[in-house]
Amino acid sequence: MKLGIVGLPNVGKSTLFNSLTKAGAESANYPFCTIDPNVGIVAVPDERLTKLTQMYNSAKTTPAVIEFVDIAGLVKGASKGEGLGNQFLANIREVDAIVHVVRCFDDTNVIHVDGSVDPLRDIETINFELIFSDIEVLERRIAKTARGAKNDKALAKELKLQERIKEHLEAGKLAKTFETTDEDELAWLQEYNLLTYKPVIFAANVSEDDLADDGANNPYVEAVRKYAAESDCGVFVVCAEIEAEISELDEEERQMFLEDLGVKESGLDKLIRASYSLLGLISYLTAGETETRAWTIKKGTKAPQAAGKIHSDFERGFIRAEIVRYEDLIELGSLNAAKEKGLLRSEGKEYVVQDGDVILFKFNV
Repeated sequence: MKLGIVGLPNVGKSTLFNSLTKAGAESANYPFCTIDPNVGIVAVPDERLTKLTQMYNSAKTTPAVIEFVDIAGLVKGASKGEGLGNQFLANIREVDAIVHVVRCFDDTNVIHVDGSVDPLRDIETINFELIFSDIEVLERRIAKTARGAKNDKALAKELKLQERIKEHLEAGKLAKTFETTDEDELAWLQEYNLLTYKPVIFAANVSEDDLADDGANNPYVEAVRKYAAESDCGVFVVCAEIEAEISELDEEERQMFLEDLGVKESGLDKLIRASYSLLGLISYLTAGETETRAWTIKKGTKAPQAAGKIHSDFERGFIRAEIVRYEDLIELGSLNAAKEKGLLRSEGKEYVVQDGDVILFKFNV
């Protein structure tokens, strides 16, 4: 999974990225200090892996990972090349979802690029730049499709779709709010990789004082939550400054620090939960002496396709999947005990893999 972290200059975006990834991206109080996208790979915390590793005495433990891309701050006019706009827009096209950091704190020492704090205005600024960029992409596609549409019914149908999406965007609406039930049109829409079609999670960056109650009394956060609910986006509250402090601590110190703040989970934990929920992701597990590993898949994935995440041969030669629920395995203490209790199941090609399934795939190529 690849997440692009975006936001206007000086909203706390690079501070948050640094703390999430400990990648040490340069962070300074002026626009465009993040000129090249910084990339950080983060392991997804999963206590199930620790317990399975102990049970199987595994030589190696491999967690699921998220790739974070810190994308240069942008300003109004980015789609026309203002600031570092073109680089911003090229880098963001590659991500699965957008994490939009919005400033929800007042601090006279940290300059806001527009002179005042207004998270909804900031969201609108970035949305408009993404819309303008999508319109440009569609205009190029329309010109190309139009050349062949006269003699091709499928292309003629696609051309009409492209023109309808363009009108939708020109009305200031995001591509993900475009409605169609036609299967061809849905497939084309996904294929275009439009920026405003990507899922969005808002990171409401608050001061330390607003962290313990999860921003409940912060009017900026309230406005972002309302907007997110109306636009089918994720949202979580974070304090980038606190995350920066947390990133310097070891696991034990981190837990104590969070408890002292009255906070149950770190910003990284919140973001991972929001990302998995918004993108409809789950993890299944494989365990053995060689390796214990988490594999990320989409909800609804059937066993052969889940096996294909490990290797294409597993999917091609799939025979069956031997499955035990993680909770049952831990409670009984071994695979043999689960087998004796009849809790080790053999599933075929139509089985839909569930979160926390511990699986051994049988295949023949």
